[in-house]
Amino acid sequence: MDRTERFYKIELLLRSRGCVSFAALRNELDVSPATLKRDLQYLRDRLAAPIVYDAYSNGYRFAAASSTGTGTARHELPGLWFSENEIHALLTMHQLLAGLDDDGVLSRHLQPMMDKLQGMLGADAAQARELMRRVKVIGTARRRVPSRWFELLGSALVQRRRVWLRYFKRSDRSESLREVSPQRLVNYRATWYLDAWCHASDALRRFALDAVRDAKLLETKAKNVPVRELEADLDAGYGIYGGGDAKVKWATLVFNAEAAQWVANEEWHPRQKSRQLGDGRYELQVPYSDATELAMDILRHGDSVTVTGDTALVALIAQRLQRAAARYA
Repeated sequence: MDRTERFYKIELLLRSRGCVSFAALRNELDVSPATLKRDLQYLRDRLAAPIVYDAYSNGYRFAAASSTGTGTARHELPGLWFSENEIHALLTMHQLLAGLDDDGVLSRHLQPMMDKLQGMLGADAAQARELMRRVKVIGTARRRVPSRWFELLGSALVQRRRVWLRYFKRSDRSESLREVSPQRLVNYRATWYLDAWCHASDALRRFALDAVRDAKLLETKAKNVPVRELEADLDAGYGIYGGGDAKVKWATLVFNAEAAQWVANEEWHPRQKSRQLGDGRYELQVPYSDATELAMDILRHGDSVTVTGDTALVALIAQRLQRAAARYA
């Protein structure tokens, strides 16, 4: 490991074990006595680490926080500092992220940091690897995104630059050319979307990354849209194509007592309203603009849910049920 990693490792060992012998430090760091002495001296002189030698315990520790001898002096190295538990959490998050990561785009860039974190854990790295093996993310019906588009759009988002897109519209099976200002990447139900300001339509639009046929990074500076405006325009209603507040309607769903045990713990929308009914049923109200996606999710619950007070949504569900019945007749 390099010198910076050794510094963090020394801090981690002293903080977690309290007092560590010179031999134990050498064994953990795998360095010569002279190198370890230089590291300890550098930490004391240049980084103001309150490391002292405890003759009684024959080891190194952090000095007491006060003259009373109670507690330990608080010290952190410059830059990011992670405790042992935080390192385990970061490694686990990396494993979770891998389940959303087409072609390893994000993991490829994060892996060097992950390797350093594991190196800082030393003997506990085996425990971290075991923990990562015990976490599994299973993505169903995932629409894969070519890594070149994900990286290009992610780069444009960070650099705040516009992008030229050739985009496939599934609604009418046509292609369109767009110049957009990327605002946000969204992962919804194992599928990646780009929220962007479309300069052709002069409005916010949401694009599925798997429908991008070609993309080029432009030199033009991107138009910036405040996050609150993004949320109000694109996240107001149910599903990935939520629409703005002006288009939003509210659906009232009532689940029977058996389904209520599970649905009561689900979040269908951040602005949902719900209440438990006296007979064990569960009433859920969700905002929506495009009823298509909401109708599909309602149909998945079958006879355990009924829609009240929304004739258009009830008619759409009935229409879809008739189509399904006709296909299997």
